[in-house]
Amino acid sequence: MPEPIISISGLRGIVGTELTPIVASNFTAAFCTQAPDGPIAVARDGRISGPMFADAIAATIVGHGRKCLDLGIASTPTVGAFVRESKSAGAIQISASHNPPAYNGMKLFSREGRVLPNEPGTRVLQAYRQNQTNWRSSDSLGIRESIEDPHAAHLVLILATVDVEAIRGFRFRVLLDSNHGAGSVLGRKLLESLGCEFLILGETPDGQFAHPPEPLAENLKSVSPLVAQQRFQIGFCQDPDADRLAIIDETGHFIGEEYTSVLCMKRALMLNLGPLVTNCASSNMTKWLAAKHGVPFEQSKVGEANVVDRMQLHNAIYGGEGSGGPIDPRVGFIRDSFVGMAQVLDLMAATKSKLSELVNELPRMAMIKDKMVLSREQLTASISRLSEELQAESVSTADGIRLDWADSWLLLRGSNTEPIVRLIAETPTEFQSRELIERAKSIILS
Repeated sequence: MPEPIISISGLRGIVGTELTPIVASNFTAAFCTQAPDGPIAVARDGRISGPMFADAIAATIVGHGRKCLDLGIASTPTVGAFVRESKSAGAIQISASHNPPAYNGMKLFSREGRVLPNEPGTRVLQAYRQNQTNWRSSDSLGIRESIEDPHAAHLVLILATVDVEAIRGFRFRVLLDSNHGAGSVLGRKLLESLGCEFLILGETPDGQFAHPPEPLAENLKSVSPLVAQQRFQIGFCQDPDADRLAIIDETGHFIGEEYTSVLCMKRALMLNLGPLVTNCASSNMTKWLAAKHGVPFEQSKVGEANVVDRMQLHNAIYGGEGSGGPIDPRVGFIRDSFVGMAQVLDLMAATKSKLSELVNELPRMAMIKDKMVLSREQLTASISRLSEELQAESVSTADGIRLDWADSWLLLRGSNTEPIVRLIAETPTEFQSRELIERAKSIILS
């Protein structure tokens, strides 16, 4: 059978071929052998195959003498908050994130409630490759305990970061598209707590996605017009496990995922100055924001765990990824769509501004993303040729190659989740970004 895509923080694959309950059990067993003592939490994002994998994973945890805390359907950031609140040894979130319905996956959490970082993740991966297990006899099995309300601690943490009464005073009209993922459960609780008038699309978390699950403009053509037509002041769009957030303004314009973290950082800097961190594939808007406020700016390799590592190293007040993942240390070192929702509403309330007005205060940049199939040898050769021929003002090879100029940049890197190479360019105009991508592809293929 083909193998799922596996990394230090988890795996994902097509159900029934790449990913089966047996694969899930073996990966869970490896995690159990490496995790510190204590219970392990399990949650899922609403996909049809979720209950099957939850049962296999829970049985493996119990079979390794552990208590399994079953959260049922819960978002990825909610799992992180629960791990810290319950002092669990770690957690497994059953989700394929934004992948199509045929997929499912597993995200591993450390006892700190963050996606598993490099060192412990590498140990789990080695244990999985070596088929390490620690099955127990019948007199030393663990137990499976269902958690009635796993969302409470997460909600409290989020609300503590915003001016709840100020937001409630505006009674914002909000459209939330959870698209039958896990986000609707806490999404409803949050919007109610903030006194919003709201409509939730795809509220039932059954995995019956109404549109492709990645919250991109082309996938939200049926959602964006509803914001203006029904006079909502903002539209929020989540991916299935609700760690990513895209936003639609009051005119029905899809402003995209790149703005989510930047808007949250803008609000954070109004309250406290400190370092900001993004990954090297995220927009330069964060760099611009940091320069405007005179605070340090850091870039990490792509990957949530890498962003968190850099945040902790530099004591950052905020971090995030351009894929719509704000990371607020006050809530947890994990991407969080609910943080994005609450803090963007808080920004609108604090500035008494429409979302479109807030976006217009930021630099207008155009990002183009492309991909191509290259062997590892071709990728290595391409890095050298691009560096020589494009004559950038600065070059970083920390993650593939990133070339920077005064008002633009280009990134070429191998994907962590697909057998492809990604090209990303950001310049002041779409034409310039596309031109830079095409020039890079021409150099690569020459």
